[in-house]
This record gives sequence, structure tokens and C-alpha cells, in this order.
Amino acid sequence: MADIETGQLTSETRDRAGRQGHSVSPEVLVATELLKPCQSLPLVIRPSFESVDAAAWAESNRDFIEARLLRHGALLFRNFNLNSVEAFERFIGAISGELLEYRERSSPRSQVSAKIYTSTDYPANQSIFLHNENSYQRTFPLKLFFYCSIPAQQGGETPIADCRKIYQRIDPQVRERFMQKKWMYVRNFGDGFGLPWQTVFQTTDRARVEEQCRPKGIHVEWKDDHRLRISTVLPAVARHPRTGELSWFNHATFFHVSTLEPSMREVLLEEFRETDLPTNTFYGDGSTIEPFVLDELREIYRQEMISFSWQQGDVMMLDNLLTAHGRAPYVGARKILVGMAEPIAREEV
Repeated sequence: MADIETGQLTSETRDRAGRQGHSVSPEVLVATELLKPCQSLPLVIRPSFESVDAAAWAESNRDFIEARLLRHGALLFRNFNLNSVEAFERFIGAISGELLEYRERSSPRSQVSAKIYTSTDYPANQSIFLHNENSYQRTFPLKLFFYCSIPAQQGGETPIADCRKIYQRIDPQVRERFMQKKWMYVRNFGDGFGLPWQTVFQTTDRARVEEQCRPKGIHVEWKDDHRLRISTVLPAVARHPRTGELSWFNHATFFHVSTLEPSMREVLLEEFRETDLPTNTFYGDGSTIEPFVLDELREIYRQEMISFSWQQGDVMMLDNLLTAHGRAPYVGARKILVGMAEPIAREEV
């Protein structure tokens, strides 16, 4: 049959193991390595044989995947012949079960299948700053999956960063201030910028919006001409439910007006007061976050940022509590799809 200790398999056993995904230990069917020895993420997982069925292997080796995800925060599955949206969906389901809908939307996306979306549909020449998916919500996905359908001709990376290391780098006094005050997220709808509230809340009924917001602690204020302002106060730090590690988990930097590209920031500040901007952030008591604090936070994100070039068929899996992600500008066609899974509430972290 096989020598499991050395990983030597007969061709017949190897093919059967690959198709079933569970006849031998996971280390025999896949190989793991870091992209760069000096970087802790992402961990690259490749099949050792062409016959390995990605979904079957993943379903039978969830503990193997979870252990490495908790250690590294990001896994890059490469060369698994994941060549369709359907294969991507099956792969997610094999690891994390049912996928989640994209709710309380903050960015434009196109729906590809029932619960698979394009990554943010911003113009190709714009970058997207590092952030944790839906960290402005009371309930958010613990797991994120990115699938490279079409890599960009140039650029288009999805940079990532370890939020445990970001937390550790932040000045302790700044950290403590955020932990005491928390952070406030303010969003305005109906002024011609960003998504309309009807898209964000997937309804045209004001009462339904209020019903969605009330249990989540979101303050709702209706303004003239069907305009809407919402605000909520959330913790800036999360404790991972599995490892107990503290992680910098918020949109305080991402949504702050000063993080926008200068040309867009100038246009918005000429048009709106800070409280009327499409999105902006404050300390939880409503006071202004100091410019030097935001500069420090942005620099720390950049110092921890790791990028790699996409290859067609790649799947990157993130622990959303441990790893932030963004997007680099690109040239040419690019199609990166996203699936979200495993909802978790703020009360659990």
C-alpha cells in the first residue's frame, strides 16, 4: 500500500487518496511553504499530486487547515485546479459550510452567484487601504476566501497584514485611548456619493432600515429629501475566540477622511462638514482622532503589508480577525471573487 512515514505511495493508492481526500495524512497529499522565509504569511499549500480533489481533501482535513490558519492568519491554496466559480464555492463549503450574504454594504460589488461576489468594484487606478471585512458591523465573517479568476496584467495584488503584529506595534498610549473610548463610525447617504441606503440595507422601506439597525446598536437619523445618517460605536480591539490573541480590528483608519487619496479628500472637504461626509470616523465619544495618530496607524499598516502576485486559480483564505487585506492598483483585466463564511458576533470576541 504505502509508507506513510516517508510519503511514498503507489500510483494506484496515490490516485485513490487524491480523489477521496482522506485516505492518508494531509501532509502526504499536500506540501506547505512560506512565500518568503522571513514572512509568516501567507502559508502556501500545494497538492503533491495532480489527482488531489481540493474539496474532498479540504472537507477531510478541516483541523489541519484550521490549525495552520490560526498560526499564519492567511493560507494560499495554489495549483489545486480550482478553475470555476462552482469549484470555488464547493471548496469554501467543504471548509466552512454555508456562505454568507454581503449585508450592510460599504463598497460596490457585483453578484456572481448566490453568495459569491466580485471584490470591490473601484476604478483600476485606485488602491484600497488595508482593512478587516465588515469590522464596522456587530456581526461579521470570521473566514474570507478570495479566488483569482483572471489575474491583472500588471499590479492588482491583494496585500495582507497580520493584525496581531499591528496591535503590538501601536504606541501603548494610543492603544489604550482607543480601548477606553472605542471608535465611532458615521455614514451619510443620499448626497450623491457612495452607495444609496436602499442598496446597503437591501430595502426601500425606512421602517425596515430601522428594524435592521436597532438590535445592532446603530443610531438612525433621517434628514431632508430621504437622506440618512447612521452612527455606531464599536471596540477597536478584538480577542480571538480560539487563540485568545489580541488583534487590531476596526475600520477607524480605513473610513477616516484623511485616508482618502488627496484629490478625493479635497473635493469632499470642500463640499461637506466632517459630520456630513459619506463616511468618517471619530473616537467613541465623538471627539476627533488626532492627525498624528492616524498617520502612525497608516504607517504601521504599510510596514506590516505583504504582497504577492496572483496566479489563475489561486484561493486565499483569511482569518478575518487576524488578517487585514486591501488592493493595489492594476492594469488590464482583473477578476478576483470573494466568498464569506462563519458569522461571528462582537460579543464573542
